[in-house]
Amino acid sequence: MTKKELVEQIKAKQSFLCVGLDTDITKIPQHLLKEEDPIFAFNKGIIDATKDYCVSYKINTAFYESMGIAGWQSFVKTIAYIPKDIFIIADAKRGDIGNTSSQYAKAFFETMPCHAITVAPYMGRDSVQPFLEYKNNWTIVLGLTSNEGARDFQLTKIDNQYLYEQVLGTVAQWGTEENLMFVIGATQAIELTNVRKILPDHFLLIPGVGAQGGSLEDVYRFGKNKDVGLLVNASRAVIYAGSDENFAAAAALVAKEYQAQMKALMSA
Repeated sequence: MTKKELVEQIKAKQSFLCVGLDTDITKIPQHLLKEEDPIFAFNKGIIDATKDYCVSYKINTAFYESMGIAGWQSFVKTIAYIPKDIFIIADAKRGDIGNTSSQYAKAFFETMPCHAITVAPYMGRDSVQPFLEYKNNWTIVLGLTSNEGARDFQLTKIDNQYLYEQVLGTVAQWGTEENLMFVIGATQAIELTNVRKILPDHFLLIPGVGAQGGSLEDVYRFGKNKDVGLLVNASRAVIYAGSDENFAAAAALVAKEYQAQMKALMSA
């Protein structure tokens, strides 16, 4: 999916919501456990309920890998079920030496055709470059995360510059705003003004709104650009809004609320 197509979807739906399909089999409604594929049955219900309110789904591969072959089958079926005009992110956090990254890129851009994959940049350019070689696919690089451990490295200073700032500035030179995004945690919203000085035109994937306590208003205020330039992810707050047979309807209500807030922000 191209940047133009993604921006068009945001404008058409008046939404920049990304729903995280971090599906934990221990948390889905009990009646679904009778299904042949409980994970896919849950995801299908969530997708049907939220597809009109979001522009992206982010699938955290850990929840599928932990289920072995059955989990991967659920993952593949979920990707195939998502409407073609919705942006699909494999939240896999890959990144290794070049030939290994080439195989990861093939896995998630060809075999399991996602539009984007999250990548850790610690090993440097040759670990990221294989992902960038795919046309109309996106590499989403970890920049500044919401977890407490972000202070261990990302928010340490080297020559009066935060390490995350050096990462953003360096990685941005490896690609363009047409194939590179960056992860910036919503609980770091105050840093978004600084991030935009480094990355004025790139899309940012923003986790941490909802269950983690990030402010949607602050994210939009400090992080938007001329194209909106944001994909705000909500996972648990949406997909686990309900725990019984009406789980999908509950998810739809929360997703609709997010969309309404985003429309209001975009229209202000």
